[in-house]
Amino acid sequence: MQPELVWPGVHIVLRVPSGSHSVHEIKPNTTVSVGKYGSFQSNFLIGRPYHYTYEILDQVDGSRPSGLRIVPPAELYADIRDEEASKPVDLEGGEQAAINGKERPAQFEIVDQEGEVLLRTNRNIVDDARSQTMTMEEIEMLKAEGKGSGRDLIAKILDSHSALDQKTAFALAKYTLRKTKKYLRRFTVLPMDVPLLTRWMMTEKDALKTMELREETLALVGSWSNVHFMPSQLEEHPNQPGNIGQGRWLMVDETGGLLVAAAAERLGILHPPDEQENRPLATHMNRPVNVQPAGDMQLTPENPKDPQPKSNKRRFSIAKSNTITIVHANSQPNLSLLRYFNFDAANPALSHPLSHHLRTLSWLQLLHPEDDNACTEPENIAPEVVQTWKSGKRSNHYRKRRRWERTVAVVSDTRLGNFDGLVVATSLSLPPVLHHLVPLLHGAAQVVVYSPSIEPLVELADFYSTQRRVACLNDPPAPEAMPTVDFPVNPTLLLAPTVQTISCRPWQVLPGRTHPLMTGKGGSEGYVFTATRVLPAEGGVEARGISKKRKDKLEDVGRDESESRREKMVKAKDEEIMDS
Repeated sequence: MQPELVWPGVHIVLRVPSGSHSVHEIKPNTTVSVGKYGSFQSNFLIGRPYHYTYEILDQVDGSRPSGLRIVPPAELYADIRDEEASKPVDLEGGEQAAINGKERPAQFEIVDQEGEVLLRTNRNIVDDARSQTMTMEEIEMLKAEGKGSGRDLIAKILDSHSALDQKTAFALAKYTLRKTKKYLRRFTVLPMDVPLLTRWMMTEKDALKTMELREETLALVGSWSNVHFMPSQLEEHPNQPGNIGQGRWLMVDETGGLLVAAAAERLGILHPPDEQENRPLATHMNRPVNVQPAGDMQLTPENPKDPQPKSNKRRFSIAKSNTITIVHANSQPNLSLLRYFNFDAANPALSHPLSHHLRTLSWLQLLHPEDDNACTEPENIAPEVVQTWKSGKRSNHYRKRRRWERTVAVVSDTRLGNFDGLVVATSLSLPPVLHHLVPLLHGAAQVVVYSPSIEPLVELADFYSTQRRVACLNDPPAPEAMPTVDFPVNPTLLLAPTVQTISCRPWQVLPGRTHPLMTGKGGSEGYVFTATRVLPAEGGVEARGISKKRKDKLEDVGRDESESRREKMVKAKDEEIMDS
């Protein structure tokens, strides 16, 4: 559950009028910079709700930071509510309209047979840079003065345009909107979530770090993988002793933790419990709450003192249900993007749900745990001897024991299998990855593989095709000989392999001006491979048809039953006639 208020230590997203986003970590008594739009104190946002739009006020003097004003909805949507603002200027009887004090002559191009104006065009308007009489030096001087939060600057830019009276209503609105996005000092506070993080990484950061995973493709992966919360019920494993829980998903994530974040959001374990939500705001902020009505709302800087939580004693704890198991190729998994959700994979906080529901192990620990040093039990020393050691040596001994216990528990639980789904996004060769991980799934589990290019997935679909499955069933190779050149994977384990893609392109939807936006970011399209885990039948399967004698006998029985039914109907009808 996402928090409703901004608290210290969280990451927020600031959306500026130009449409770009920036991510900031809120720390008390620090300055938050919004680029060319200005800066403000982080204390202004602590304890305030999300989705509010703020306006950076002018500085009274150089010593005090800029204040913030909450923009009311009536001011935000004034241009939408005002119907006249979206209509062309109505000029009847040769009257002229005034725009910013200038006379605007009626210049129409399309009229009907009666001479009534239908549409005005800007065909005769020639764009010229000399139409704007204000120079960049003057604009920079006005920006340095910082009056009116940019509104005065926008008004002066419009007044200094010599050809403003020649623009149509749409061209004028478009020009005004462009200047507003550029100079108006406003921003909107948004909570960090997975779709927003995906869009931010794709458009404004390095998309290669997330394998160019788009927002719509991530949604497709989440839908096909069927990741959802399941009740905590333990079941006995049919092949090995021990209990395992439900809602267990296996992943290979090389997107920096983006796939893990999407799965954790669906499981409801991405965000830590908001323990500060029930605390009074005045207690948390160490100051009284003073909120003015919208419109004249102005926030004053304070000095919040957020009490630091006391460190808890770490204990070995691991969840059984609704877990995410990550298989990685390095010494540590790359889950750097999870820090935007207050989770540090290197030093996880016990209060975060991912610290109990997220498991990590390497390929070496999964395939050959006896060769990994982390799976080797440390020396077991008597507690009486340990108590005689110094505190540093004693803590190091207990830390090694806890790490070994957790590693062995994760490895043994993973090797039991019976996972509910597999999600893969890796640059490794896909056949060996699926050869080792698909047998760990139970029947009807979904397998989803993402790749920026289509070639690896087409090759994978061929390895699980019907032709290879039939060839494997007719001449099965020895189990110890797998994988072979012809069968790099077991084609009988997956059914209905499919390769698909999805693309969501933004459009401009306006009367007579509907077209896709041409400013979208390029890059890889992104493709998804999906299949269903099946359990091959053990032993031979025999299918017998109905013999001819049996078939004739059934036909005779059916014919006798129909004749008997027909005789009963005729007899009942005759009795009705006799009675009448």
